Amino acid sequence: MKVFLMLFFIAIVVILTVGCCVTQPYYQIRSADAIPAADPLRLETHVRVLSTQFHPRSDPVLMQQTAEYIKKSLQETRARISEQEFEVDGEKFSNVIATFGPEDGERIIVGAHYDTVQGTPGADDNASGVAGILELARMLDQYQPVLPFRVDLVAFALEEPPYFRTDKMGSAIYAAQLAKDKVKVRAMIALEMIGYFSDQPNSQDFPAAILLRWFYPTQGNFIAVIGSLSDTALVRTIKGSMKGASSLPVYSINAPKRMKGIDFSDHLNFWNFGYPAVMITDTAFFRNKHYHKASDTAEKLDYQKMAQVVEGVYSALWAVAGDYKPINQ
Repeated sequence: MKVFLMLFFIAIVVILTVGCCVTQPYYQIRSADAIPAADPLRLETHVRVLSTQFHPRSDPVLMQQTAEYIKKSLQETRARISEQEFEVDGEKFSNVIATFGPEDGERIIVGAHYDTVQGTPGADDNASGVAGILELARMLDQYQPVLPFRVDLVAFALEEPPYFRTDKMGSAIYAAQLAKDKVKVRAMIALEMIGYFSDQPNSQDFPAAILLRWFYPTQGNFIAVIGSLSDTALVRTIKGSMKGASSLPVYSINAPKRMKGIDFSDHLNFWNFGYPAVMITDTAFFRNKHYHKASDTAEKLDYQKMAQVVEGVYSALWAVAGDYKPINQ
């Protein structure tokens, strides 16, 4: 019995130690610059336009129209706008890029895919992420911060099946070009479904649920920062800065890439080329039961919380650049 109790105690200590490591940090950090407010109404407008006027965003013609909408929205800012055009299965597609800050040097990339699974309006997946990119561009333009690094905001094509995990993904083509050009990437942040929240008990599921329920809430009212085991420092920095930006709960995990859901977005392709990358997400199908369904519509999203996510990403740009102040708890 003593041996059993000792082994049980050791197991508990190991679980708690591992859990603390993968869910860190618990502190906050504050951007050295003031964090401007994101506009929930603008976010909602973008989501509604994308999920109704450009539906389904699996059709090549509608995808090109979507790219034009994104480009036009970005052109309302003083960003330098460019497109990376490519052809897949005889159809033309494009990644739309808005650049802020210096032309050369290291880059911080914030990306979101604008296509959908066939037959779905994709309000959360992933009009929410694209809306976040567009609002982030407005904030960078309006407040004109002095950026220590080049920031590229990128709307990617072809993240969804049948192209997912292939070299035909827009983000795979983009990351491959960065590698070919020997571009230094300080960090890539993928915005993948950032608009669905719930205060209902047991509204949050997990991979490896028996273990992770020890460390994460069962109410789906938080945003998550997801990274691989090699991106621990990046996840720690982004989580800390997002916690310091608003009252929205922020959780994180660093886990093996084989864990279900860890690599389910465009950051996967940056990992494949050796770049540091994370995903910011409402956890998709682990929370949103409308995932990849026709019911993924705009009225189900929480735009106030979405705005807090975008403010957190804005803050994270400075934290990743190393220009931040710790907050003592």
